[in-house]
Amino acid sequence: MYATHPAPNLPDPMVQPEFYDSVTIKRGLAWAIDAALILVLVVPVVIMTAFIGLFFLPFLFFLTGFVYRVATITGGSATWGMRVMAIEFRDRRGEHFDFSQAFVHTLGYTVSMSVFPLQLISIAMMFLTERGQGLTDLIMGTVAINRRA
Repeated sequence: MYATHPAPNLPDPMVQPEFYDSVTIKRGLAWAIDAALILVLVVPVVIMTAFIGLFFLPFLFFLTGFVYRVATITGGSATWGMRVMAIEFRDRRGEHFDFSQAFVHTLGYTVSMSVFPLQLISIAMMFLTERGQGLTDLIMGTVAINRRA
């Protein structure tokens, strides 16, 4: 338990552990679903550029993924992969993300993915912290929880 409760509007993992059960594994599976969806979105772009887009594939994947994540998280506090896995983000007030929070969270995720040691730290934190928070989550005071029924 926390000495001082840092987020009184979020479910307490000691009192309501069902909100955090298996969330880390679900986030990993959601990430795989999202990566596949982003690839599906990138393929038509490559075809429409007469395959010249292949020379810029990492950039196209990055840009498409960034827009996809910001748009889907803004629209429901979860990417489509997270929705399939029945998890969602909540801010420190216990509310859904707005556009600016989705943008900052996606930016933090992108930085973590770009710097391999940060990604390893973030994954380790998801498994080791009480609320399963990654690096960006901890900095922003956000959590991923099982969707409320």
